[in-house]
Amino acid sequence: MQIQVNTDNTIAGREDVVRFVESVVKSKLGNIAGPITRIEVHLKDENAAKHGPDDKRCMVEARIQSRQPVTATHAADTLQSAVTGAVDKLRNVLDRELGKLRERR
Repeated sequence: MQIQVNTDNTIAGREDVVRFVESVVKSKLGNIAGPITRIEVHLKDENAAKHGPDDKRCMVEARIQSRQPVTATHAADTLQSAVTGAVDKLRNVLDRELGKLRERR
């Protein structure tokens, strides 16, 4: 499973953010990674320099063999919360999608 992290130019500490994202993805999706070929994570600070509620946004896309990609998005006050929330939502979507694959076999 390849993990690709994309950030906008307002996200500080890119290397630390990438390491955090990779650790969250591997810990939450590692045991179902078999049919997943790539995970793309897009991080964005909606308000840039201004602060506000839920201004950090994370969109996670999973590419599954022989299936259309599935996505999940979460907004929060911190990047860590946004990433964790989006990956949790993606895990739920993947559980449904991969369950459908198992039922067809």
